[in-house]
Amino acid sequence: MIVSEPIIMGVLNVTPDSFSDGGKFFDANSAIDQASSMVQEGAGIIDIGGESTRPGAKAVSVQDELNRVIPVIEALKGKINVPISIDTSKPEVMERAVGAGASIINDVNALRADGALDMAAKLKTDICLMHMQGSPRTMQNNPTYEDVVRDIKVFFKERINACKLAGIELSSISLDPGFGFGKNLGHNIALLKNLSEFHEFGVSILAGLSRKSMIGTLLGDKDVDSRMIGSVTAALIAVENGADIIRVHDVAETSDALRVWQQIKNFRG
Repeated sequence: MIVSEPIIMGVLNVTPDSFSDGGKFFDANSAIDQASSMVQEGAGIIDIGGESTRPGAKAVSVQDELNRVIPVIEALKGKINVPISIDTSKPEVMERAVGAGASIINDVNALRADGALDMAAKLKTDICLMHMQGSPRTMQNNPTYEDVVRDIKVFFKERINACKLAGIELSSISLDPGFGFGKNLGHNIALLKNLSEFHEFGVSILAGLSRKSMIGTLLGDKDVDSRMIGSVTAALIAVENGADIIRVHDVAETSDALRVWQQIKNFRG
């Protein structure tokens, strides 16, 4: 995915159990209204997910995931003027979602599930490959690295090569280091401070820090609903350090902060 200036990806979880907005937009009509609101607030992409990937989350069947996301994508296609991303690791969901109107596949498993790589190549959409150590069920059970930035670079190199062999163009790929997905606080901070290093692959970088536990920890163990300002701050730091796409829950607040940042950065007095 080619990005010329930072883009906000608005999070829309059509789930009962996501860590931040789980249950809020589980009803299709509520999800559609929320997506429309996020676009008005400044989202340049809407990322729709039907399975929670929070630590310890339970797996969801293909049919349940389809039942959650497809009606929302179909309703939004033509109603909003920004790309729709499907947040899934299942090839069956990728295929149906793209057929319904999604144009980006955002996979926390980096196309490692059986059939996912071939499906993504067949669909010829933009793709975001995320790093995750372990699975959502196990990823926070003592994650360890020799060097978190270097180790994730090795992972991305392997996944990019796999994509190329499958016929996926480099220009279609974005990379997400996976903040909070098999990382402790030190790992997350190291990734944020060194985010620009991932540009060596010549693709766009996505950062998803919004309301995550690292924000709560840095703020003295604040709960999810009290992490908005911390999340906006982290998003700006990510952009400063090279993020091209920032995946957030608080679109209006992040959009305002980004507008101020961009105008000051570009000011020629």
